[in-house]
Amino acid sequence: MNVRTLPGDPFVRLDRVTKVYEARSGSIHAVEEVSLDVHRGEFLAIVGPSGCGKSTLMLMTAGLVRHSGGTITIDKTVVTRPYTDLGIVFQDAVLLDWRTVMDNLMLQVELRKVDKRRYVDRAHYLLKLVGLEGFERRHAFELSGGMRQRVSICRALLHDPPLLLMDEPFGALDALTRDQLNLDLQAIWLQSRKTVVFITHSIMEAVFLADRVVVMSARPGKIERILNIDIPRPRRLGVRETPVFGEYAREIRSIFSSLGVLREDSEAISTRGIE
Repeated sequence: MNVRTLPGDPFVRLDRVTKVYEARSGSIHAVEEVSLDVHRGEFLAIVGPSGCGKSTLMLMTAGLVRHSGGTITIDKTVVTRPYTDLGIVFQDAVLLDWRTVMDNLMLQVELRKVDKRRYVDRAHYLLKLVGLEGFERRHAFELSGGMRQRVSICRALLHDPPLLLMDEPFGALDALTRDQLNLDLQAIWLQSRKTVVFITHSIMEAVFLADRVVVMSARPGKIERILNIDIPRPRRLGVRETPVFGEYAREIRSIFSSLGVLREDSEAISTRGIE
């Protein structure tokens, strides 16, 4: 199955979005005039160096951080305050350890002040989907890192939002768990066809998961290039060993090398060490 992004009006649009933080030492330009369209049902990955404004971009899209300039719209609604019809997954699962898995999921609807009984069946469905059936009554502190992040994903999806924002959600996990969660997330996306904006430092992860990869520069963050990833789905882990996958990864690395983000020569390494 090969899922293609359909043309049409964008579901999410960033138009010349800028963010400037004011500090005692002066202004910090985090993001500079980023323009980007994300289409409904698309899986878009954003990859870039630390401090390039990737997370700021996500928080501004959600309306949790006010942008300094430009316009952000979601489903033709201009974002000027926290936008509630979406789900967010952070690098830290942010679970309440004294609550059970089910109670952590229900925190989502509690905060929205809706009847929890309407979401019990969906909660069980999502937990089964990520392999956590039978863990409903376990407390969060009893779970591994990967299991905690699965609960976090389920919580973000509980109210069935059309948009899912994910900020380096697997960055703190071991390699095997990260691989499995990449597969799990792809399966969830193929089934739900939600619009996903996925932030990562991993080139391999971005190429494996995304329809398009946005490559950002160092701060102030700008879009350097957008790559269409033409690899059929569903993607298996073995696709990472194929020439076409390797070519996409090399192209992204070459962009970072041209920007000075990646420096492989010994002179640069020794100079950096002296500094």
